[in-house]
Amino acid sequence: MSGEEERHAAEGRPEPEAGEGGNTSQEASRSAFAAGSQGPGEERSPVAGSPDPLPQAEPEYRLSPLTVITAPIRYLKSFIVPIAVALVAGNFNPWVLGSSAAVLLGMLVTGFVTWRTFRYRVGAQRLEIRKGLLNRSRRTIPLERIRGVDVTSTLLHRLLGLAVVKVEAAAGGGSEEEGRLDAVPREEAERLRDVLLHRRAVLRGEETPGEAGAPADHAASGATVPEDGNTPETDGSHDVVYFSMPPGWYLYAVLSLGYLLTPFAALAALIGFVGQIGGDLGVDVADEAADLIPLLMRDGAALLTLIAIAGVVTLILLMPVFAVVTYTVGNWGFTLRRRDQSLVTERGLFTRQSVTLEHRRIRGHELIDNPLERLRRAVRLRAIVTGLGDVSTRAALLPIGPRERVHEVVEAALTPYRGTLTPHPPAARSRRLFRAIVPFLALGAAAALADLPWVAAACVLVALLGVPLGLDRYRSLGHGYDGRQVSVRSGSLRREQSVVRRDAIIGWKWSSSPFQRRAGLATLRATVGAGRGGYDAIDVGFAASVAFAQEVTPEMVRPFLAEGDADGGEPPLTGGDGGPRPIG
Repeated sequence: MSGEEERHAAEGRPEPEAGEGGNTSQEASRSAFAAGSQGPGEERSPVAGSPDPLPQAEPEYRLSPLTVITAPIRYLKSFIVPIAVALVAGNFNPWVLGSSAAVLLGMLVTGFVTWRTFRYRVGAQRLEIRKGLLNRSRRTIPLERIRGVDVTSTLLHRLLGLAVVKVEAAAGGGSEEEGRLDAVPREEAERLRDVLLHRRAVLRGEETPGEAGAPADHAASGATVPEDGNTPETDGSHDVVYFSMPPGWYLYAVLSLGYLLTPFAALAALIGFVGQIGGDLGVDVADEAADLIPLLMRDGAALLTLIAIAGVVTLILLMPVFAVVTYTVGNWGFTLRRRDQSLVTERGLFTRQSVTLEHRRIRGHELIDNPLERLRRAVRLRAIVTGLGDVSTRAALLPIGPRERVHEVVEAALTPYRGTLTPHPPAARSRRLFRAIVPFLALGAAAALADLPWVAAACVLVALLGVPLGLDRYRSLGHGYDGRQVSVRSGSLRREQSVVRRDAIIGWKWSSSPFQRRAGLATLRATVGAGRGGYDAIDVGFAASVAFAQEVTPEMVRPFLAEGDADGGEPPLTGGDGGPRPIG
């Protein structure tokens, strides 16, 4: 190992490799980057609308030398159960001990090879990743196609001062990230995120090369909202903290059905784990249980029934406890802050995840709740972002919390919706009730004809419960426009109010079933190049839906209206089959 490599290893920094431009340190590459200079071999491409050249390519770097520790532990998770079973079943004979030692040694060698062969390099226009000894691979990610750069740290990474950089690109086509750097020093991970996002903006003509790391004008996005509502919070840097999770918020987990069902998910995982252990030992756990249960029922049916009831009751009692624990582990220390021109969320107890959402890519937001959360006036906040994968977790801006507090954060960090929602016509209520009641009544009638009275009674009960559900679903329907943003709302068990900027709407789509057409209703979708691609106003009067779309984007709808239809006639927005057609 050279003296330069030893110095970087001692400092825990990634080691530079000789690359274009001759730089041998990160400081040199950063100064060249800030100066906007250009290294040999890089194409000098002007930025759109700017005469400035692209920043210089950086030299190649290795991962942290501590990868020789983290990589084997990552692989060990797949072998720990078989090794433990082999040690127990093999009675610690030399063959088993030797095999286990060979596996552990192999993982250590793999960790060293990973560190030695992995290279990454940030060029002026692309991120290059090379890895592999025998099976070599080289991945090139165009910087302008990067959709997101996330920084995560498991408990082990945090203890070692490391982090994992995950790069997602538009060419990915799947949920897995395009590039993964596991692991680099925490400071290098933050630097990489800033550099990649800035260079992407430079290539798209959204920034100039000299703007890297420039602090944003905090007043442009509104004042921050601390808990006491008095003065803005900062963390000693250029960040503005909009939200830091107070301890009382963890109790809101009991309002979420997903968290309440955690004990049953844990039980299923335990059963699967026992089955895996049995399979490794050559024992069919399912067959053994099938043989054991009849014996227990014969010798102690009452005791077995009592144990089963006690187990179910225990699981039910543990539901809120497990919910709070699971929620706390996933959302521990949740913070939302503004860093330069981005919103940054950070959360997690054991695995710390940091997600950066650039303001220029945010097209709106969503407020999501369920019946229990509505009773406690609680809601969760999610951003509508262009080109973002895994929206359910990465787009989350706030976990479950008081609605008033969430609206304060929206006021400070985003653009709040300031209008009202227009109720939908009574025909929409009839459709909600019909769909909630009639199918179960029909099923109950069929069960009664089949001489299944208990099934018929259960279906009738479910149909009766469908009445308040249908009414609540109708009350949730609404749409509105405040001059800048469109808002649509629907749902009951999971109610979503979506707020989308007017300039983000790229088209409209009307759809209607035969039953909707009989009632004079249609579903109007605002097509957006962000989030899930479109947001629906369900069961709106057809004429009202056209008037609404015309109010929001008159220049988009007007060409599809016949002369005189703007005065109240029915617009010719139907296709050849008589159904509505898209616009945009």
